[in-house]
Amino acid sequence: MKKMMERVRATLTKDRKGQNTVEYLLMLTVIVGVLLIAGRLMKNYMPQLFDQIRGMITGAAGNLGGG
Repeated sequence: MKKMMERVRATLTKDRKGQNTVEYLLMLTVIVGVLLIAGRLMKNYMPQLFDQIRGMITGAAGNLGGG
């Protein structure tokens, strides 16, 4: 009985170092989720940003030509 208790205690108090595959998959899932959400938010914002940049370039080119 004593040896069995020692084995149970050793199993419960075993020092685990590093990550295992499940932890890596969970981290990867979180990263992919964050990227998908960020991509969806950027998709809504990007057309306005490109229109703004296009307007600034057109305005600057017009000022150079007219100057």
